[in-house]
Amino acid sequence: MTIFLYVLAAIVLLIVVLGLIAPNNYQVRRSIIIHRPLPETFQYLKSIKNQDNWSPWKKKDPNMRQTFEGTDGEIGFVSKWKGNKDVGEGEQEIIAIVENESIDTELRFFKPWKSQSIGHLLVDKVDENQTMVTWGFSGRNPFPLNIMILFVNFEKAVGKDFEEGLESLKELLERK
Repeated sequence: MTIFLYVLAAIVLLIVVLGLIAPNNYQVRRSIIIHRPLPETFQYLKSIKNQDNWSPWKKKDPNMRQTFEGTDGEIGFVSKWKGNKDVGEGEQEIIAIVENESIDTELRFFKPWKSQSIGHLLVDKVDENQTMVTWGFSGRNPFPLNIMILFVNFEKAVGKDFEEGLESLKELLERK
């Protein structure tokens, strides 16, 4: 029985130490230059429904169920989804728009686990016919979920999806 208590205490101590050293905040961002004028690119990005045309998650589950509330492209618009294990269940709400600069959304995930993040779409003028688009999100992982960041390369896993999505966006907008 004493050995069991020592092992249990060691496991608890390990979890506490890992929780203390693991980062609580995360941020993932990727950028791409698109050969389209900034206002045109921004207007396309402002519509959350357009994400279905370039989002890597829509490709992972083309049959996901979606519902929408509000006016797309305006603060308060909500896109809800329920999909397979690759996309889970959640919703995305436009919370801020700075015309021709940025769109911020609140991402609320319900499955496979509950979490909340802030999504960002930023545009910067490179020249008259080129726009830098930066797509990313940030948030907090409370203890003990923050320990997961030590063992999963979140930046690489999610960053790969952002890169795939931005490449699809570039291809789509440059075809127009």
